[in-house]
Amino acid sequence: MALSEALGTTGRVSPASRGRWRLSSITPASSYYWVRLLLENPAVVASLLLLLAILLTALFAPAIAPFDPGFVNPADRLDPPSAAHWFGTDDLGRDVFSRVVYGARISLLVGVTVTIGATVIGSLIGLIAGYYPRADTPLMRIMDGLEAFPSILLALTIMATLGPAVENVIVALSVVYTPNIARLVRGTTLMNRQQTYVESARAIGMRDFPILRRYIFANSLSPLIVQCTFVVAFAILTEASLSFLGAGVPPDIPTWGSIVSSGQPRLQQAWWISVFAGTFLFVTVLATNLIGDGLRDALDPRSRRR
Repeated sequence: MALSEALGTTGRVSPASRGRWRLSSITPASSYYWVRLLLENPAVVASLLLLLAILLTALFAPAIAPFDPGFVNPADRLDPPSAAHWFGTDDLGRDVFSRVVYGARISLLVGVTVTIGATVIGSLIGLIAGYYPRADTPLMRIMDGLEAFPSILLALTIMATLGPAVENVIVALSVVYTPNIARLVRGTTLMNRQQTYVESARAIGMRDFPILRRYIFANSLSPLIVQCTFVVAFAILTEASLSFLGAGVPPDIPTWGSIVSSGQPRLQQAWWISVFAGTFLFVTVLATNLIGDGLRDALDPRSRRR
């Protein structure tokens, strides 16, 4: 929209022009058309139902788990799956099913919390770096430095400094995945700040914060939503890797990674310890990735045309 159209004879923004500006910032995500496209994908629907079942299992773990996950019963050690112990028992006689159910709480908590933290911090860094040229170089060089480390190595370094705890795992993984979000938001900000409606908003004296919120960040939501689904999957997988290596949460807290790690030395003798926890981990990550693929196809018109 030309500036002459936005500014009428009085030099003020006309109501019609203001309405057209709002329409300029509407993305496919805000029209809910993508929801229908998403639900038409059978793999996405199945993945959503599966994740919902896992989420409900984690929320109602005390009611679902038949035993305390930390209860040790040496008399039942290494029992195979049975009616009493659906997933068998480990080398200390602990019920594997109860530990897997409680482990879902930690994995989902870490995945969701890390995604929220990385999205908030990464979006702020990306918006500032993309909108203000002077801040671009120092901020993005810091992000490049963090990305230079392999994700698991950077997470291990941070955990070695902070110590084993659930909140420390969240902090470490938030730092690991913040650069991915920051680079994505920076790219969309660089593209959107050159649009005519952003230049017109600056010309009439609109402040930077409303411009960033209404016109730039709103048009970054579609790729950001897709990226967040993959961050959830990667965070769950990385947390399991840290727990497998013994650098994640404390050993007394059951997680899928620690259960797989405890069963790895006895894989031939008691395969059920690692297999059931690994299956839950595999299914959760796969379902999350399938939802991310479905969101990408629904929110990107170019992929739909292909």
